[in-house]
Amino acid sequence: MKILAVTGGVGGAKLALGLSKVLGPHELAFVVNTGDDFEHLGLHISPDVDSLTYALAEQNNNELGWGRQGETWQFIETLGALGGEDWFRLGDKDLALHHQRTQLLRSGHSLTEVTRAIGLALGIEHQMLPMSDDPVRTMVQTAQGELAFQHYFVRERCEPEVTGFRFDGIETAQPNPALLAWLQDCDGIIICPSNPYVSVDPILQLGQLRTLFEQLPVVAISPIVGGMAIKGPAAKMMAELQVPASPTAVAQHYGNLLSGFIIDETDASQLSGPLEDMPIASIAAPSVMVTLEDRILLAETAIRFLSEITHLK
Repeated sequence: MKILAVTGGVGGAKLALGLSKVLGPHELAFVVNTGDDFEHLGLHISPDVDSLTYALAEQNNNELGWGRQGETWQFIETLGALGGEDWFRLGDKDLALHHQRTQLLRSGHSLTEVTRAIGLALGIEHQMLPMSDDPVRTMVQTAQGELAFQHYFVRERCEPEVTGFRFDGIETAQPNPALLAWLQDCDGIIICPSNPYVSVDPILQLGQLRTLFEQLPVVAISPIVGGMAIKGPAAKMMAELQVPASPTAVAQHYGNLLSGFIIDETDASQLSGPLEDMPIASIAAPSVMVTLEDRILLAETAIRFLSEITHLK
């Protein structure tokens, strides 16, 4: 099979690592959200791309749950002591990556080319495809006004009440040509357990990508387990949008895009009826990924489920 994995954020990157251990670079590529990207301290920061990069390179910081392992903080601590903006915690190793990305972008390379070069330097062979080389910026609409995503997520610590989302630049941005090429002979899509509103929706609303995705079998893994998001503010956002924080609500959000859905075993026992009553083909599996073995097991389950659905089509 030739599969595209849709990912954004730390939760999605966990499954991405598992998938990369099961499928080779000719069988699997990743499309990653860039709506979180922003300019900070004169540098181009790509948080979701970096989460995927560090995960696939097995250099993610397990203690913090984000960033790069073995990190030091002399730059940002010194900057704060001088009165500079230190609300977005950039480690010293992380800064080197951002600096290299920014310099390559300024020299005329595309974000796709830069992401590939950095990935290869870190030993990553799988394609990591930014959803677009054009800027798209996620804006969070709140009761206190509109905030750029990182201002909402990091500076304000997700505290403002969310009322909606807007993706600035989505109307004119073009899907990554390398992504379109991969889709031409792709057998199916796996949507990692990423936030459906701010990690996956920017990809789905870009150009004709949702229409192209709908032509293929698509399996998604719920990011909601036991009424909570394993990582990030998805459950809080859903509650503020008056949407139940449940796997069923996630499946309904994706609608007719999905061919199959995977929920955690703990949620299967809480459904009002059997899994067979779900509006789409659904299975239950352990989806809380703590160890590498957890990631690989869920990846194998998702691939097997997608393969079964593909053969039924």
